[in-house]
Amino acid sequence: MTIVKYSLDQFTADMESLIKGNPDQQKIFDSGSSLLERLVSDENVLPTEYRLPAANGSRPNHGTYLLYQGESGLSVTAVVWGPGEHLGPHDHITWGMIGILNNTLTETRYQRVDDRSKDGFATLELDRETNFKPGEITLLVPDTDEIHQMDNHTDRPTVEIHVYGDDLRGIDRHRYDLESGKVIGFRSGRYDNC
Repeated sequence: MTIVKYSLDQFTADMESLIKGNPDQQKIFDSGSSLLERLVSDENVLPTEYRLPAANGSRPNHGTYLLYQGESGLSVTAVVWGPGEHLGPHDHITWGMIGILNNTLTETRYQRVDDRSKDGFATLELDRETNFKPGEITLLVPDTDEIHQMDNHTDRPTVEIHVYGDDLRGIDRHRYDLESGKVIGFRSGRYDNC
């Protein structure tokens, strides 16, 4: 008996079909997270080179690889967090779904509690911390539940597949300094494979 595995091409086709129906965000999360769970159930869905840190650039312990960019805005990437890697609180400004492909990763979520009246300043409160395991999904809801910090507390790389409603390279996003309250604007840089 041959076991047919769910491929990245099938996933992106299914996601594009979903988006083409102009669903609301909840429908994207409900249907899309099921598709993403199916995709990340097999760590071999990605070639080996997309499951390793890039070993160059400003973050040699990290890797971000573009897997798919659709005309609808749909963006799919593989993200590799090297051993001990940390990324402080940041936002996304678009809906997102993250599926853990292998190892574990700790996500710390924050809620913004200030009234947003002071430019360049934010007050964040710790909301929750979750240790995600292979096959698990976390959702990013713009303006509601999207500010998070990522930590790989293990001694080996963790691989995730990120799915966004838009290409992060074109979005003005923010990093948050927990001590000073300072908000720093940024845009995502280039991918390691293109």
